[in-house]
Amino acid sequence: MVFLGGPRQVGKTTLALDLISEDNRYYNWDSRLDRKLILDEKLPAKPGLVVFDEIHKYKNWRNLVKGLYDKNKSQYQFLITGSARLDYYRRGGDSLQGRYHYYHLHPLSLGELLKFGGSYSLDNLLNYGGFPEPYLQGNKKNWRRWQSERIARVIQEDILNLERVNEISQLKLLAEMLENKIGSPLSIKSLSSDLEIAHKTAKNWIQILANMYYCFLIPPYRAPKVRAVKKEQKLYLWDWSLCENKGAKFENLVACQLLKYCHFLEDTEGYRMELRYLRDTDKREIDFVVLKEQKPLFAVECKSFDTTISPHLKYFKERTDIPMFYQVHLGSESFQKNGITVIPYVDFVESLDLP
Repeated sequence: MVFLGGPRQVGKTTLALDLISEDNRYYNWDSRLDRKLILDEKLPAKPGLVVFDEIHKYKNWRNLVKGLYDKNKSQYQFLITGSARLDYYRRGGDSLQGRYHYYHLHPLSLGELLKFGGSYSLDNLLNYGGFPEPYLQGNKKNWRRWQSERIARVIQEDILNLERVNEISQLKLLAEMLENKIGSPLSIKSLSSDLEIAHKTAKNWIQILANMYYCFLIPPYRAPKVRAVKKEQKLYLWDWSLCENKGAKFENLVACQLLKYCHFLEDTEGYRMELRYLRDTDKREIDFVVLKEQKPLFAVECKSFDTTISPHLKYFKERTDIPMFYQVHLGSESFQKNGITVIPYVDFVESLDLP
């Protein structure tokens, strides 16, 4: 089996329908008719690929899928898709370990658009995000309407189906507050104070939003010989177009590109990949460090249009074992100095062949 997870409206259903030849091979748990067919375990008469969409909303979905797979694996292949973390929502029953591969479907990235070899708009990607519909439309009015509908469905439908959250209005307010927290160490204490909720509740709600592919957190990199922070995590959104600040929006875009790179190598090659950031107790910081099998591959600092090398890059270059340091920007200037590469974002993505 293959589990395909990713944010709502990123294109999972479109991809699934493109893989099957007949409509009766697609089952959506949100459809009453399909729901009955799933529970009755009625598969198509002809063997082949079968798609179950949003089945994780059923509390015993794991046992049901496991039974279907074990009984029919010689004739049928199963693709399970969902807008929540399917590896997290596995409730009760026997383990599915060894029966599936997990793949992440990300929004469109610059790397993906470059690989198509066609035209692309970095401005559209920044301003409208990587979700196919608003990016391709490139229209601010449609983007606003799409955002409103998507957030309402994520919070009022998906979360209510999977979690026990009574204060939906407060959770929606938290989601809006996160738009101004991009790229900074996240303070749960500050959020709980602003919302007047318990620290544990705020922490739980952040995890719920992460499980729904609304946001993601990256931990600090504990570099040897550096008094690095150990616990503070940085938060980013899967849809960077929600960021109002242009610098934060660019940083979030790069974060999503690097996370996609990490997930790609994990999903296709089986490497253990990590996306982290580096910050010491004196508040010197590098935005991102990419690790492969616990070893750093490269570090990235985002500076929008500033090509003056950050002194923090120089500091950590001398004190860590990170082999490559990049400072990416939205301009056109490119140069190397003291082992640090200053490079336009487009060239950075092309040079590393990022997905």
